[in-house]
Amino acid sequence: MPHVIEATILTGCAKGEDVFIPRIPMVPNDMPLQFKRLQFPVRLAFAMSINKAQGQSLKVAGINLGAPCFSHGQLYVACSRVETGKNLYVFAPDGKTRNIAYRTALQ
Repeated sequence: MPHVIEATILTGCAKGEDVFIPRIPMVPNDMPLQFKRLQFPVRLAFAMSINKAQGQSLKVAGINLGAPCFSHGQLYVACSRVETGKNLYVFAPDGKTRNIAYRTALQ
């Protein structure tokens, strides 16, 4: 709908629940003119692949390991893009990710 965003909650106690986010009126009071605009209360976010993240420096990063990384090097690149470890958020189902490196490559 043009005035509502329908979203699904991904984490927390309401995981899987569908919610509706309405547009809210924003009325600035620091302007000489009075006006009102309707705006969705959402924050812009970006997603990029691990390969595209190489060479980037990020203040905050989230890594989704729902699908495993192609190699150990990719996981290292993803984790090393953030300035501090406290700004790195990793999603791994059951706290684990699969090792998909070939066993012969590890010998």
